[in-house]
Amino acid sequence: MATIRDLKPELVWTIFDDITRVPRPSKKEEHIIAFLLDFAKTHGIECRRDKVGNVVMRREATPGMEGRPTVILQSHMDMVCEKNSDVDFDFEKDAIRTRVDGEWVRAEGTTLGADCGIGMAAALAVLTDESVEHGPIEALFTVDEETGLTGAFELEENMISGKYLINLDSEDEGELFIGCAGGIDTVASLRYHEEPAPANYVFYRVDVSDLLGGHSGDDINKGRANSNKIVARLLMMADRLYECRMSYFCGGNLRNAIPREAYAIFGVPSRLQRGFEKRYETFAEDVRAEYRYTEPNFRMSLNAMPAPESVLDEASQSALINALVGVPNGVLAMSHAVEGLVETSTNLASVKFEKGGTIVITTSQRSSVESRKIYAMRQVESVFALAGADVTHSDGYPGWAPNPDSRLLECCRESYVSLFGYEPKVKAIHAGLECGLFLEKYPDLDMVSFGPTLRGVHSPDERIEISTVTKFWQLLTDVLKRLE
Repeated sequence: MATIRDLKPELVWTIFDDITRVPRPSKKEEHIIAFLLDFAKTHGIECRRDKVGNVVMRREATPGMEGRPTVILQSHMDMVCEKNSDVDFDFEKDAIRTRVDGEWVRAEGTTLGADCGIGMAAALAVLTDESVEHGPIEALFTVDEETGLTGAFELEENMISGKYLINLDSEDEGELFIGCAGGIDTVASLRYHEEPAPANYVFYRVDVSDLLGGHSGDDINKGRANSNKIVARLLMMADRLYECRMSYFCGGNLRNAIPREAYAIFGVPSRLQRGFEKRYETFAEDVRAEYRYTEPNFRMSLNAMPAPESVLDEASQSALINALVGVPNGVLAMSHAVEGLVETSTNLASVKFEKGGTIVITTSQRSSVESRKIYAMRQVESVFALAGADVTHSDGYPGWAPNPDSRLLECCRESYVSLFGYEPKVKAIHAGLECGLFLEKYPDLDMVSFGPTLRGVHSPDERIEISTVTKFWQLLTDVLKRLE
């Protein structure tokens, strides 16, 4: 059976395979930092690390190209750590289990980490492949892109000096990205009180699972279901019609992933059991029909369980259910500047009960228009405020305004047409890239983002299309050869 080390371009895939063996959760990048520092030492590459963990490697120009401007190849070290609930895997210790699946490479029940491991691999390959012609190169590897953009926010002065920056964190081969959305997180902390579970109630656990999930930027416009929203809808129906009493709710994990799984524990009076179960079946069929085109593997199950010791009091239950049902989710506006681009969106990412009587609800807002981003944040905040929650916001990050007159873009387009015989698409992306933060620190940077084709990013369905890695590598090396 073929392994990823047998694929072409061999050097890129071999380095990527090495990267998948190194644990690299966001905010826990010490192993991948050590890997990079050791890689630089082994290959005699100049290397520097800043105080937050960002790593920059430098390589001089190949003979005859010394006078060209420095090009920065940028990628991030960390990966989204998502797995199927039935998979035994420790992201802080275990190597990703990769496999070749026809035209794709994927992992066994977990995220693959091609976002942005394949970008890292390409940059390291450029630094070590003697056949690649280029001017001076700086390879920048940042930490904590997925959960806070910490590396980009805190990048030390003078870490990079290049004129051009190629971001290697895109997911659609044949597309050149010259802009991205800004984003901000809104977190609600809702205090709750408990009381003994009522007598003469039957209790259930409802599970929503096997949703596609995906990236809350790239995939937000694809009509995928949000597991938290579906469970909340069921609870509202049970609350309004069947005197539901809820004990627990848990759904989603990461702020930038559309939640794929959620469950709740609740009960209804024994005298209403048959009516509720019949209505539940209708509800599940209705939701299945709603998502028949976008969620082919949708599962919803209801199972009886022993009564818990306690339930939320009625005020706490009402506040939570109303907030989860009422908070906006999904696409809020499409762009009038770029056809087909999502302008503004929000994602109800996770709902977690924490010790001490607090429910923490995490959401994420994105927009390519700064004022719309703030308005979306305020919409979400207002719903949670009405529910009595304490609401906080992250620092947020800026968008990257497109520059259609970019010299780097012109070079990438020329290279793509020369290599493949047709024009690439020039686009902006609704996902957040680190480019906006780099531009704040280095306002004269000329930037473009491109990469191979990835699908199912931020979910265990993450996969990378093998043939597009070859085209990605060809484009990258040709641009480096052409750029003056």
